[in-house]
Amino acid sequence: MKILVTLLVYGALSAVSGQQTCLLGKHHKASPSAEIGAQECVLYAESSCCYANFTEKLSQSPIIKVDNYYWNRCGNLSKACEAYMKKIECFYQCSPLAAHWIHPNMSFAIEHVPLCQSFCDSWFEACRSDLVCARDWLVDWIVDENGNHCKNECIPYHQMYANGTDLCQTAWGASFEVSSSACHCLDMTETDRNVIKYILGQENSEESGEQEACKPRLQKLQEQDEKEEDEND
Repeated sequence: MKILVTLLVYGALSAVSGQQTCLLGKHHKASPSAEIGAQECVLYAESSCCYANFTEKLSQSPIIKVDNYYWNRCGNLSKACEAYMKKIECFYQCSPLAAHWIHPNMSFAIEHVPLCQSFCDSWFEACRSDLVCARDWLVDWIVDENGNHCKNECIPYHQMYANGTDLCQTAWGASFEVSSSACHCLDMTETDRNVIKYILGQENSEESGEQEACKPRLQKLQEQDEKEEDEND
């Protein structure tokens, strides 16, 4: 018990201070380091909290299961939906940023990670027609030695969740929340590195500095909006 308390305190202090550390889950390293040969989650390969052999679990498609957790209890996911599932799994398992939001009572878990509205909306659209039987994927299962099993019927995502906000703030329990800012949030791309210091309040520079850091993301959002307008014309 004493060891567990020590680990919890260490994890919380490290996350607050900005010290590079990792969550204390089954596949996590003690601290992030470069990972050569990663087959997935390459966004975090330069400073990874997971080992390359873990990413092999995510390199096949369709993904049937990761460890003893099945992804296909309602049938195989579409490639678009599976891609977002991978983004979330990669962030949790491999990102050195995840420990900034370590759960205060569970050192292997995250809590209230701010996600961008655009990411959540895109995730919802990618999975809209896929089938799901668990609203909260952390607890809404019957679990035994053979893994997780549906206790409810399989229905489309758009029936299980009202929209992208509902999906992000429900599917992983309290792990994620939707940010009202397009800059103070994560979208699971390389732009997260530019804005993390502003999300954590570690940078007190002028507003222009924050705008400059967020510019690539805002440009990307503008391009997406223009593309959608062209498709609707």
